[in-house]
Amino acid sequence: MTAVRQDAWSPDDDLILAEVTLRHIREGSTQLAAFEEVGERIGRTSAACGFRWNSCVRKQYEEAIQIAKQQRQKRNYMKKQSYAAPHVSSVGTAEGEERAYKNDAVTEESLSIDTVIRFLRQWKGTYQELHRQIKALERELRDKEEELYSLREHNEKLMSEVDNVQTDYRAVNDDYKTLIQIMDRARRLTVLNEEDEAKPRFKMDANGNLERIE
Repeated sequence: MTAVRQDAWSPDDDLILAEVTLRHIREGSTQLAAFEEVGERIGRTSAACGFRWNSCVRKQYEEAIQIAKQQRQKRNYMKKQSYAAPHVSSVGTAEGEERAYKNDAVTEESLSIDTVIRFLRQWKGTYQELHRQIKALERELRDKEEELYSLREHNEKLMSEVDNVQTDYRAVNDDYKTLIQIMDRARRLTVLNEEDEAKPRFKMDANGNLERIE
């Protein structure tokens, strides 16, 4: 199972990541192999496990990492000594390996308990801080949503006022055009009346002569 999950890392996931990675360090394996093993166990990609280890978990296990590296060096040294002394009896070698295994087992058990206790204490403080941050972000989100709702209402109100103003402007503009047309017709009628009044009028008398009428 290698699908990437979107949910947050749990304390158990971090603990598994730490224990497996420390074991691979002690055994001389690579961290990539550790991340792949963890990914198979908790259902995440090895890349996600590596990012989580380097960005968060590693900082909490600096002391444990140093101890694991020392154990790895000790293990490598024991292997070199075994290769350099092939004449050592099989019985003695078996007893030495058994003693080394017992010592490593005791150290690993003590290390695991100590790291679990230390991790849980650190995680408690981290969890409380994250919880406070989440609450603060939730309050901020609610405030932003209320502000956004208020701004939308104000925007709708302004848009309505703009529509009303545009309607009034069109009505006033139409009235203005109509008034101009009326005034233009009145001006033309006035000019025509003045021209009619300015023309002299005549009538013919009994003798056939034209006589001007005032």
